[in-house]
Amino acid sequence: MAIALITGASAGIGAVFARELASRGYDLLLVARRQDRLAELAKELSDCHGHQVEILCQDLTADNSTAAVTNFVADRQIDLLINNAGYGSYGEFTGIDRQTQLRMIQLNITALVDLTYQFLPGMQARGKGSIINVASIAAFQPMPYVAIYAATKAFVLSFSEALWAENAKTGVQVLALCPGPTQTEFFQASGWPGYDSSSQNYGQATTPEVVVQEALAALGTNVSHVVNGGLPNRLITGVSRLVPREMLVKMVANAMQPKS
Repeated sequence: MAIALITGASAGIGAVFARELASRGYDLLLVARRQDRLAELAKELSDCHGHQVEILCQDLTADNSTAAVTNFVADRQIDLLINNAGYGSYGEFTGIDRQTQLRMIQLNITALVDLTYQFLPGMQARGKGSIINVASIAAFQPMPYVAIYAATKAFVLSFSEALWAENAKTGVQVLALCPGPTQTEFFQASGWPGYDSSSQNYGQATTPEVVVQEALAALGTNVSHVVNGGLPNRLITGVSRLVPREMLVKMVANAMQPKS
C-alpha cells in the first residue's frame, strides 16, 4: 500500500489532499498542530475508506520538530511527501512581531527543506516517489506587506525546481505547487485584508479541491511547477518576466498597501 505523508493536514489544502489520497487508496501519515481536527479527519477517512490513517500533533516551528516527524514515520517508506504546512502574516515588516517572522521562516523553509532531505534519499534509492512542495503565486515577485511570506515561497519554488532537475533521471518527481487565492483559513489567519469569508474576493478564489486535483494531475506530466487559478494567475506570474523589477515591486506595493 502506498503511503503519503502530509504536513499541515488539519485544514485547507492539506486536509483536501488527505481526503483525495485516501480515496485513491493511500495510507496516510498526517501532521499538524491541532489534535482535535487531526483526530476528526483521521476518523472520517478511516470510516469512509478503511485505510490506515495515523496522526502526529506537532508544531513544526518547535525545536527538533522534524526529528519528531521522522520518528513518527519510523522505518516506513514514504511514496508521496506533501510539504504543505506554512503561514503568512500581513503588514509592514517592522510592524510584525519578530518571533512571528522567524517562525514563518522556520516553518515555510527550514522544516520543508529538512523533511525533503530526510525522505528524498529513500525515494532515490527505490527509483520512485514524489514530493509536492506548496509554494504560491507570491513566489514570482517581491510582495511588500507580505515580504517574508513571499520571500519564503520564492525559496520554495526555486528549491523545488532545482531538485526537479537534479532528479530528472532518478525516477523521483519534485513539484512546486503555486496556488493563487484559495478558499482556506489562510487570509483570516494572516490578517490579509479583503478576503474575509463573506467577501466577493473570497467567493472568486479557487477551491482547495481544484488546487489538489490540478496538483495530482501535474505529477503525471513531469513539470517542475504548476500555477493554480487559471489564466489570470498564469498572467500574474508571467508579468515578472516582462516588467522591470523596480516598476513591478512598486505596482505590487500600491496594490498591497494597507488602506487608511
